[in-house]
Amino acid sequence: MRVRVLGCSGAIAQGCRTTSFLLDEDVLIDAGTGVGDLTLEEMARVDHVLLTHSHLDHIAALPLMLDSVAAMRLASGAAPLQVHALPGTIAALKVHIFNNLIWPDFSSIPSVDTPLMRFVSIAVGEVLQVGGKAIEVLPAVHTVPAVGFAAASASGHWVFSGDTGRNPAFWARVNQLSVAMLVIETAFSDREQELAQRSLHLAPGILAQELEQIDGRERYPIYITHTKPAETGLIMEEIRRFDEAPGRVDGPSHDIRWLNAGQTFDL
Repeated sequence: MRVRVLGCSGAIAQGCRTTSFLLDEDVLIDAGTGVGDLTLEEMARVDHVLLTHSHLDHIAALPLMLDSVAAMRLASGAAPLQVHALPGTIAALKVHIFNNLIWPDFSSIPSVDTPLMRFVSIAVGEVLQVGGKAIEVLPAVHTVPAVGFAAASASGHWVFSGDTGRNPAFWARVNQLSVAMLVIETAFSDREQELAQRSLHLAPGILAQELEQIDGRERYPIYITHTKPAETGLIMEEIRRFDEAPGRVDGPSHDIRWLNAGQTFDL
């Protein structure tokens, strides 16, 4: 399985694109502004979009992508684009985005029977079979209904936390998986830790406590995502500081790396 990082920023700025990952050629995990780096042909090959939650930085490009490839998908006779999400996420998209006020309702265009897009409800714990891939829906703890995902590959699972605060249930499940790579958010620096806790995001100090829940026998690369552009340098420094601190009580440092848009991983 090939994972292409289209966007991994917590907001926009020059060179910063919000969350989206392309699995092989046909599955998107979230649809942030990074989707805009795909060509029209690449967008048209996407048959499934899996959404972690309804916040704008994770869904902003979905309505625009549908509009961009509508004619191509209709001309080719492609099946409706499947948008997989929690019922609460689907409800939010229907009310606030695809409502014929903000954007056309592509779930009924060109007709209800043959739409360009079809919503598919998912649930935590479910294993989705999409595009020949098995993708498990993981728990997340956020201000709106939210999930993470674990996609099985030949070398283990690609695990994505989604947007989340402290999440014991996530680690309980991750410790049961063979993990090839973990992508986890750290949206704020420690100087904004109170805001991180209120908005149910992670900051380096909270991340340190979360990583202590990893089974001590396991070691895999951990990629940091969703940093706010204005704080990325500080967040990175704070993570290095806690992970390289002498006298750590939880064993050797983790294999922590920085995620960048444009990276590709073959798993």
